[in-house]
This record gives sequence, structure tokens and C-alpha cells, in this order.
Amino acid sequence: MNEVFKALSDQTRRRILELLQERDLSAGEIADNFAMSKPSISHHLNILKNADLVLSDKQGQNIYYSLNTTAFQDLTKWVFDFKERMNGNEGQ
Repeated sequence: MNEVFKALSDQTRRRILELLQERDLSAGEIADNFAMSKPSISHHLNILKNADLVLSDKQGQNIYYSLNTTAFQDLTKWVFDFKERMNGNEGQ
């Protein structure tokens, strides 16, 4: 879970995730949305991959990225469980 929070802590990575909500994109298509070098975008994508937030699929010379919805379901479950535990401790 630490890798997930590290990945989500950066504004660029959050923006990449927002772009991938719309559709799967190649690394080049993602890079076109930012005023930074392609190696920098690649670094951000690697962090997202290491956190299992995105999946990659090589198609010819391009790598396409998509959201890993399972990881987001796990994160959502953790947040709801955390909130539930907090609410359970309010009366103590």
C-alpha cells in the first residue's frame, strides 16, 4: 500500500491516471499532455506500474497503458475499512 500512496502523492501521476480514465493511451500520447521530457513521463509511468495502478501492453513499437481497476478497488476497500474503524472508535 505504501507504493500506492507514494504514486498518488505526485500531481503529474494523478493527472496521468485521470487521462487513463478516459481511455488506454500510449506513452507518447500521455507525454503529449505534459510539458516535460519523455524520459520524465516514463519515470512517472514506472512508478505507477510498480504500484500496480497501471497496466502496460506492448503493441508493436508502442506501449499502451491502462488503469488497473483491481488496484483501485483494493484502495477503495482500504479507505472504507479505515473509515469504518475510525467511526467505530468515535464512541470510545
